[in-house]
Amino acid sequence: MHFHVITLFPSAFDSYLSESIVKRAIECKKIKVSFYNPRDFTKDKHARVDRKPYGGGPGMVLEAESVLRATQKAIGRKDRKRVKIVFFEPDATQFDTAYADNVQTNYKHLIMICGRYEGVDARVKQILRAEPVTIGPYTLTGGELPAMVMIDCITRRLPGVLGKDSSVEERRVASHDVYTRPEVFPWKGKKYRVPEVLLSGNHKEIDKWRQGY
Repeated sequence: MHFHVITLFPSAFDSYLSESIVKRAIECKKIKVSFYNPRDFTKDKHARVDRKPYGGGPGMVLEAESVLRATQKAIGRKDRKRVKIVFFEPDATQFDTAYADNVQTNYKHLIMICGRYEGVDARVKQILRAEPVTIGPYTLTGGELPAMVMIDCITRRLPGVLGKDSSVEERRVASHDVYTRPEVFPWKGKKYRVPEVLLSGNHKEIDKWRQGY
């Protein structure tokens, strides 16, 4: 899977991509992450890519041309049927595990356009036919965090990334509550115990507990 990130701040990804599962996936060539900074594609001699919004209002808007040129670089000569382009907005298609499964099953390239300031000129979305996607009903400073969320969620679902397919929580009976040793944990005068069913060895009952029955 090849992730292509259109962003003004590629260094924002450095620490996350250099740790844990995502780092190993990159090293094992299960995924590749490439960055395209619109500043490298602008005709402005000062590498300026933000402009005042039409209609007035606070803040600045990322211009269409430099973002489009950066995206075209990412697309290159790839088979467009295997390329998906997303555009982050707070009120859009909800990204979830089903969405992640669809992407990793049907596409080889995911291009993510990360807005900043007051957003990206809407004509970018129109021209590219990019799908608006959100990770939640709230507004963030930019699209970099949503891009990291998508990279993480999709990467862990790729065959071989987690070692065992059963490590993907949605593919097994799992609970939000997990426990490890010791069986009885003392803390400030109180004792906190592991639920008895988890110590029983009765896997049928354990699965029922994990499902909330």
